[in-house]
Amino acid sequence: MTNGLLGKKLGMTQVFDQNRLTPVTVIEAGPCRVVTVKTKERDGYEAVQLSFGEVKECKLSKAELGHLKKSQSPASRVLREFKKDGAPEVGQSVTVDIFKKGDWVDVIGVSKGKGFQGVVRRHHYAGGPESHGSMFHRHPGSIGASSYPSRVWKGKELPGHMGAERITTQRLKVVESRPDEHLLFVRGAIPGAANGIVVIRKSKKS
Repeated sequence: MTNGLLGKKLGMTQVFDQNRLTPVTVIEAGPCRVVTVKTKERDGYEAVQLSFGEVKECKLSKAELGHLKKSQSPASRVLREFKKDGAPEVGQSVTVDIFKKGDWVDVIGVSKGKGFQGVVRRHHYAGGPESHGSMFHRHPGSIGASSYPSRVWKGKELPGHMGAERITTQRLKVVESRPDEHLLFVRGAIPGAANGIVVIRKSKKS
């Protein structure tokens, strides 16, 4: 009915098999509820809107509650749209069993925020000498010419806010799927901190 679902990153662990140890990320994937089915005639495109993470009604606005109550869906924290596959119906539940062991998935999340950082950490500058007379150390150094262009070129690597960005990690292998526990084990690391919301979808590069 859809090519993906929503989940929550629980953390990392490792799985042993006969040949090697594999680092995996554990995701609580679903269950998600179909809130809206977008159609080409009505909306101009086809998609499936899923909800995830039930919350108290007082945590949502009246507009959000009204939208969910149209489909008799419970108050949910997150709504996302996915590619339509088949003939989904409003109210249906999407679970982790849409992914099998050996499948390839893309995982989208928001990376950890690191606040304001300098050029050494943000852009991997080497910095200057660390001796007492240098006065260079971790500074960015020259940022442009003087008379021309009399400004800093756009795109110059400078200190600034780092992290808290939407990141897609592509082509991760599903090591294990546990539909009874709503758990998905994918090989390697995914963006974001523990308990962060992630989007899992079938890989575009599989």
